[in-house]
Amino acid sequence: MSSELKVLQVIPKLGYGGAETGCYDLAHYLPENNCSSYIVTSGGELLKFIDRKKVKVIKLPVHSKNPFLMLFNSIALIFIILLNNISIVHARSRAPAWSCLFATKITRRKFVTTFHGTYNFKNSLKKFYNSVMVRSDLIIAGSNFIFSHINKNYPKYLDLKKKFLVIFRGINVDYFDSSTTLDAEENRLTSDWKVDKNKKMILMPGRLTSWKGQETFIEALNLVNKELGYDSFNAVILGSDQGRDIYTKKIKRLAEQYRLTSQLKFIEHCKNMPVAYKISDIVVSASVEPETFGRVAVEAQSMEKPIIASDIGGSNETIIDNVTGFLFQSSNAEALSKKIVEVIQLDESRLKSIGIEGRKNIIKKFNVEKMCFSTYSEYKKLLN
Repeated sequence: MSSELKVLQVIPKLGYGGAETGCYDLAHYLPENNCSSYIVTSGGELLKFIDRKKVKVIKLPVHSKNPFLMLFNSIALIFIILLNNISIVHARSRAPAWSCLFATKITRRKFVTTFHGTYNFKNSLKKFYNSVMVRSDLIIAGSNFIFSHINKNYPKYLDLKKKFLVIFRGINVDYFDSSTTLDAEENRLTSDWKVDKNKKMILMPGRLTSWKGQETFIEALNLVNKELGYDSFNAVILGSDQGRDIYTKKIKRLAEQYRLTSQLKFIEHCKNMPVAYKISDIVVSASVEPETFGRVAVEAQSMEKPIIASDIGGSNETIIDNVTGFLFQSSNAEALSKKIVEVIQLDESRLKSIGIEGRKNIIKKFNVEKMCFSTYSEYKKLLN
């Protein structure tokens, strides 16, 4: 059966988000197991890294929510499915999922969806639009949190005859490995960021948007200063605002208000995230809304760094509190500041223990090989 398996993944754009990297990883895993791998997307930065000898890429405007373009995409997908004798179509976002739903109905092929987030809905029409993600033959939730979210909010759209399960997202633990970074790379980044090696470095990665909790983080840093004395640490907020200029100005003003400008730096991009984690002493994820999975927490643990994260969403599943990292009450700057102070004051043996346990946790539960194997196994079950 594996030699006959042809999988077409459909995703709006191939960027660096969790859905996109998962699509990329699975696309390259399948050919290693004698499966044909196809991706339909509108573009994206990850495209340049795809091995075109293993994965066939077809460009369509599947990022669009325009009904006419969605219909066009459906027709195009029908031709792609029939011409390439596709076995399974796997959609990873709502707009392309509608196109895939119609295309698979007409071609009578198996349809798979991965529910990647808690899609907002303020009315029944938006909930209906979201419901396409549970209209497939196989529904994959990226975490137990998402599984519960679907059961709670979309029960009338769930068909008990269809398979619905959790496959945890995974990361490349060989890439996020503290033993593989080079001293020269670490020194270069430390110099570029103007980090004082004699002080603890606190890193908060994530795009600049209010729900990621940068304001909570900045308020917590101010409280840490009051507790430990000013200028006791370095901190970096790492991420792009993706055009949210007003929010960027707001959090920079907040940093100025708390006299953090000499300690806190805003860095827009980093091409080598393992090195960013490696030069850090503490990693923070301060989301005020639930993370579907919480990739930062998983990457930090894989890099053997203590992670402090909000006690909501996926972080509750990926972090073993007080063993591989620390959870704090979401949106509570005081609670976060206490955890930061606690970790700053830990001795080296305790920090090393947290790092070792963190990496073991990720290798066991959240590595990309396990994610790809589980998905591939479900594909085969679906066809059989």
